Amino acid sequence: MRFLVFCALIILTLATASYGNEPMNEFDIQPGKQTENWHSYQPDGSNQPVRTPFLLFVPKTYDANQPEPLVLFLHGLGESGDGNFAALQKHGPPKLAGQGEDFPFVLVSPQCPMPPEGTYPSAWKADVLNALLDSVCEQMKIDPQRIYVTGLSMGGYGTWRLAATYPQRFAAAAPICGGGDTAWAKPLSTIPIWAFHGAQDNVVTLDKSKSMVDAIQLAGGDVKLTVYPEAAHDSWTATYNNPKLYAWLLSHRRP
Repeated sequence: MRFLVFCALIILTLATASYGNEPMNEFDIQPGKQTENWHSYQPDGSNQPVRTPFLLFVPKTYDANQPEPLVLFLHGLGESGDGNFAALQKHGPPKLAGQGEDFPFVLVSPQCPMPPEGTYPSAWKADVLNALLDSVCEQMKIDPQRIYVTGLSMGGYGTWRLAATYPQRFAAAAPICGGGDTAWAKPLSTIPIWAFHGAQDNVVTLDKSKSMVDAIQLAGGDVKLTVYPEAAHDSWTATYNNPKLYAWLLSHRRP
C-alpha cells in the first residue's frame, strides 16, 4: 500500500512540474503589468517538451469579458536565452512596456534558445510559437481576428516564417531587418505586411527585405517597405517608437 501511495505522489509531482515554482501553462495575468511566464509544448512525435520563457503584458483596461487584440513580438539573436527575462526587455515593445507604456493590446514576447552558429535565420520555430498563442488564447479573452506578429533581425526572419506558415492566424505582420524565402509569397500575400529596413545594414542587408516585398507584390499581396536611408542594422528603435506602427497593426482585422 505504501508503495502505491509513493508511486502516486511521484506521478502527481511530475504532472505538476514547473519552472520558477509556477505551474507550466498557468500564466500570471496582471492588468497594467508585464509578467514573467513559461510555456511547455510537446511536438508530435517528440518525447521531450519544448519550454519557452516569455513576457506577458496586459493593458490596464483588460476585461476578461471583452476580446483584446494581441501582438506577438520576436526578439533578435542578442536577446536569446533560457529564462533571461532582462534580455527580453532590451529592445522593442517589451522594453517600452517595462518602462511603463500601456499598450492597448496584450503583448506576448517569447524567448528563443541561443541557436547554433549560422542558424539564426531559422531559429524561431513556427509550431512552438503557434502553440504558445493557442495557450494564451485559451487562458485570456483574445480576439482571434486581431492577432499580429512583429520582430527584429532574427525575429524579423521569424516573423516572415511564422506568418507564411500560419497565415490564417494573423491579421497583419511587421518584420524588421529580416528576410525569408520568396517561395512563401503566396501565403504571405493574404496578410497585410509592413516591412522595415536600414539602407546601411551590413548584418542583414536591405535586399533580404526587398526580395520578399517584391515577391509578395507579384503575388498580389498588400505589402509595403519603409527604408531608413541612414540607418544600419538598428532599424527597430525608430520603428517601435513610432505610434503609427501600432495604429497600422490594430487597424487590420481578419475577415
